[in-house]
Amino acid sequence: MSVASVKAHFEALNLNIPILETAENTATVALAAAAHGVEPGRIAKTLAFELHDRRVVLLVARGDARIDNAKFKTALGKGKMLNPDVVADITGHPVGGVCPFGLAQAMPIYLDESLQAFDEVLPAAGSVNSAVRVSVSLLARITQGQWVDVCRPPADPG
Repeated sequence: MSVASVKAHFEALNLNIPILETAENTATVALAAAAHGVEPGRIAKTLAFELHDRRVVLLVARGDARIDNAKFKTALGKGKMLNPDVVADITGHPVGGVCPFGLAQAMPIYLDESLQAFDEVLPAAGSVNSAVRVSVSLLARITQGQWVDVCRPPADPG
């Protein structure tokens, strides 16, 4: 009941943030953007990494950003994305619904500076068909995330 853990997290913080559930699968950036009628960059994707020191961390970035390996290594050290088979066990959320709220265990959360291009973003909310609309400043406050610069800017469209 991953959406339930997100709701409980918001309630514990006295936040009234509606969870947007769709009939469509929103497990990818493209699907989520289409379902919510926003540009792909506004989808805040949450990626799980294991760092060289065995710590698991979450990185939230704009949906159309790509990890820059050199920047990642400079900011966080060596790391690799978690195998999808273990993501749900560690985060409490299924792949495609991973978000920085209502986690199964506490872990460091990093917010890529790419998110700051937007006033509002839509991270998942614990399932493959849910999301929330939050301001970037509220996202930072809720997650107590640390800002990092680890992504390449999206390619210019021409």
